Parts: sequence; C-alpha cells; structure tokens
Amino acid sequence: MRIANDYVVAFHYVLKNQQGEELDSSRGQLPLLYLHGHGHLLPGLEQALEGRESGDKCVVTLTPEQTYGVHDAELVQQLPRDAFGAGAAIELGMQLQAHTEDGEIPVRVIAMDSDSLTVDGNHPLAGQTLIFEVEIRNVREALPEELEEGEVDA
Repeated sequence: MRIANDYVVAFHYVLKNQQGEELDSSRGQLPLLYLHGHGHLLPGLEQALEGRESGDKCVVTLTPEQTYGVHDAELVQQLPRDAFGAGAAIELGMQLQAHTEDGEIPVRVIAMDSDSLTVDGNHPLAGQTLIFEVEIRNVREALPEELEEGEVDA
C-alpha cells in the first residue's frame, strides 16, 4: 500500500542538522503515526513521503524555508526582567509568553542578567537545514472516525 492522502502512516525517524548532529529520534519508541494529507507533518517531509510504502527508507533534506523559516533577528530582543513579573523565577532556556501587537507568542530565554532578559521568538530550529532519515513501518487506510477527527487513533 502506498502513502497517499487519508492513509495512516507509521514511521521511525532520526532528525539531524547539517553538521550531522542528532537532534531527535523515534528509536527505542513506538513509531510516529500521522494521517497523510492533513497537515500533521512539515509539508516538505510529507511531500517526500508521498507514494512510498512499508519498508521504504529515505533521507529527506529540508531547507529552513521548508521547515521553521530563516532566523529572524527582529525576534531576538532584550527586555527588562520585570516585564515578565517582579520576582518571577526565570531560568535560561525557559519558554515564556510575550505579549505583542499580534497577540501572545512563545519566546525562549537565551541570555539573562540581574536587570534584563534576552528572548528569542524564533523556533529553536529556525535557520537550520534539517535532515530526516526515515523508515516507513506501516501504511493503512484511515478508519472513518480518524478521517472525521482528522487525527490517528493510536
């Protein structure tokens, strides 16, 4: 059975950056399940899996434009520490919600001192070329309730 819209796909992956460093993996876990054609994967990855079948292995390289975008320097800002609440327990790497004209956006604390925080509103993988090593484990037709919900029943 080949991967097409409205099919459930189970696959294992290893995600690496362009330097070959492993960023994430499903090894040692259950395969990742998704409903093909419903926007649950990065579009470039989903497109690369189209037409493949159980047992297929592939390597998919995606540019920043195909994943989380290029790094936007305007999304890195230094803010007064008390902008997040006086006495708030904030740690390096913590994710916070920043209030903007466009609503709340998640930001990560990337630097801090006693008076200020430097936050980054970019996705942690923005600006990186990502390499997915994929092994398709299973492909099946989606159940009617999965199609109705738009999600896979595990």
